[in-house]
Amino acid sequence: MKTQLSESEIAPLQSIEDWEDDLLTRYPEPKDKQAKAKDDYRNYHDSERVDTVREFYKLNHTYQTYDFVREKESEFLKFEKKEMPFWDAVNFLNTLIDDSDPDTNLDQLQHLLQTSEAIRADGHPDWFVLTGFIHDLGKVLCLFGEPQWAVVGDTFPVGCQHSDRIVYPEFFDQNPDSKDERYNTKYGVYSHQCGLNQVKMSWGHDEYLYQMVKDYMPEPALYMIRYHSFYAQHRENAYDHLLSDHDREMFKWVDKFNPYDLYSKVPVPPDSKALRPYYEDLVAKYLPATLKF
Repeated sequence: MKTQLSESEIAPLQSIEDWEDDLLTRYPEPKDKQAKAKDDYRNYHDSERVDTVREFYKLNHTYQTYDFVREKESEFLKFEKKEMPFWDAVNFLNTLIDDSDPDTNLDQLQHLLQTSEAIRADGHPDWFVLTGFIHDLGKVLCLFGEPQWAVVGDTFPVGCQHSDRIVYPEFFDQNPDSKDERYNTKYGVYSHQCGLNQVKMSWGHDEYLYQMVKDYMPEPALYMIRYHSFYAQHRENAYDHLLSDHDREMFKWVDKFNPYDLYSKVPVPPDSKALRPYYEDLVAKYLPATLKF
């Protein structure tokens, strides 16, 4: 990877939320209602698309290599960047929103509350509600100077062949791993049904938050957090050959979570002040008072 990125390479999207807007274009309905033919998926990106989204994925697919992921793990999983009380971290995340942008009327807290409140309204366990509330907290990576394509975007295994079921698969031609015989076969450095705990995923907010909270949350919650952007699997079943039987059971929870993640936006924002006491108690039940980033 280049040591120096231009400003446009660091932030090709006007907002990191543009990635989620594009997901809704790709998956306009929940999985259980998805009747799209495979050929439709292959061709969906041939229609008119936002150029910035294409550029975002071009950068993501070019630079997300096995070695890049290892470098990011080494850099960020020491959790030495910053230490904050949980609610300070939420306020920190809110600085991602540009208050001067007239098209942005929801801060990150309200986005998180929309997800978690939809989960709570359906009567799910409190840890599931908390998962919805914190699932995007790893986006603070942007505030540490990370490029957008190393924070958000569809995640995928590195260290093995890139599936053509990943969005914009043609951009992987520029990824060095696609020419490296160690990494460009079906299994690469892995083995048949080795289990996702053995698989390195492309780097982003999912893996970062998972590593941050893995000692505190129930296992189904950790699968939701770690793999909620792994659309090539939970929507396209592209990596069944790497999943263990246990992964398949746990992905039932990922499938439950996905509709809340994508389809819970409502026109009237949640009342964050009124909801604050409930979430203070919920956070205190499962997470340490101070988080290390």
